Amino acid sequence: MPTPVLLENPLRQGLSSGRTAPPCSLVIYGASGDLTVRKLVPALFELYEKHLLPVSFNLIGISRSVISDEDFRKKLKDFLAKAKPQFSEAVWNSFSQNFHYIAGGYDDFKVYQALSARLDELDEKNGTMGNRIFYLSTPPNVFEVIISNLGAAGLAKEDKGFSRVVIEKPFGHDLESAKELNVKVREVFKEHQIYRIDHYLGKETVQNFLVMRFANSIFEPIWNRRHVDHIQITASEDLGVGTRAGYYESAGILRDMFQNHLFQVMCLIAMEPPVTFEANAIRDEKLKILQAIRPFDEHSVKHLAVRGQYGPGFLAGQKVPGYREEEGVNPKSNTPTYAAIKIFLDTWRWHGVPFLLRSAKRLPKRTTEAAIQFKEPPNLLFKNNLNTLTPNVLIIRIQPDEGITLKFDTKVPGMTMEGRTVNMDFRYGTSFAEGTSEAYERLLLDCMLGDATLFIRGDEAEAAWAALMPVIHHWETTEPETPFPNYEAGTWGPVEADNMLERPWRHWRKV
Repeated sequence: MPTPVLLENPLRQGLSSGRTAPPCSLVIYGASGDLTVRKLVPALFELYEKHLLPVSFNLIGISRSVISDEDFRKKLKDFLAKAKPQFSEAVWNSFSQNFHYIAGGYDDFKVYQALSARLDELDEKNGTMGNRIFYLSTPPNVFEVIISNLGAAGLAKEDKGFSRVVIEKPFGHDLESAKELNVKVREVFKEHQIYRIDHYLGKETVQNFLVMRFANSIFEPIWNRRHVDHIQITASEDLGVGTRAGYYESAGILRDMFQNHLFQVMCLIAMEPPVTFEANAIRDEKLKILQAIRPFDEHSVKHLAVRGQYGPGFLAGQKVPGYREEEGVNPKSNTPTYAAIKIFLDTWRWHGVPFLLRSAKRLPKRTTEAAIQFKEPPNLLFKNNLNTLTPNVLIIRIQPDEGITLKFDTKVPGMTMEGRTVNMDFRYGTSFAEGTSEAYERLLLDCMLGDATLFIRGDEAEAAWAALMPVIHHWETTEPETPFPNYEAGTWGPVEADNMLERPWRHWRKV
């Protein structure tokens, strides 16, 4: 009898580490901005230290600020030296030797001609083989002009190597603008060249949804309406609007957090198993979830969505201002800083199970998590003995303390039948010698490798906007049901949000 061949789990193959990217040039538009300095370049530096960045690699920064190549390198180095405890100047010098900078406006075609010539020169000098990535770390209002000029300069063609464009959020301001942007981008780049980035998908724990669900047989059989009572997805911040008042006044909490981050987390929790661990197979399943969201109408919005805005309050013993007192905010603003939405998915697996999504600013603590609360057993056996039993809950902590907790009931040692809820914890920091990587490390590497699994496809972006637009439209055309501000900074939001849970055993987690 032949020896059986054990096939490697395709999921584990897809998640294998140690992948080194091919030679390429990365062009960052908005190179003098915070995202480049604080996130993108530190992520590239980490990849370089882990030997995952290609030996032949060029970075070209483009921005309006008039500075030299050396000034550009110095600005990046100064931030890294302060932010990284074990910063090595020798490693930095090796890492940054092929960093370059081009100053100019995003609508100046001469800048694109200069860029094209510089890229050709670096291909010849450093062997980057015509592979280019264009990262749009800019305000959304210049996306179209940059993409149009890249096309006019012939930089979107894949004659010699690959050409890819990375577009930061927000991808559109509403459904119509997202559709228009998709059309404009696809006039220049093909869909396989477009990488719409949502940094939440690069977080280690968000990726772990796929492994936890589909690689563990203890979870998948109970991951459905017969066993799950409801699911909560929370992204809370203790900070206020800070310096983002200009953006926040036009966006609000729904555009900032729901259309992208929270909807993507919901998709990974709710999606069916993909046929393969391949980008389009996974994104097909996420799209089905977005299309299965039960449509909101004017009546259902009032019962299934609650908005709020923080007023003055206290955090960590310090008095903090309300949203309307923040610098740059309209003193009569009705922009929501809190939103809670109850979503139903019209699928066989999840019919009748509420997905409770919540995000806000100035709550008591900063945390992002998903909590799957299971239905209670009949408990007839213990109804006279144990009155302290609580439902089982599986909690996936995305930030800041990444890990997974399972809450279950057990007997307290002793002579009486007394129950208590206990935790079974998994924490990345204690289970693995290597810490979790920053989201942008994984996403930048995946883009270089041509792996679009953790990026958003165009139809996904449109489906998310389509599902959310009735709520956005209703809130922007009607006065708040409870006058703003309707919750104090440092509290868990407006009391109206508690009423939407309906059942007495459902309550918002004080995470």
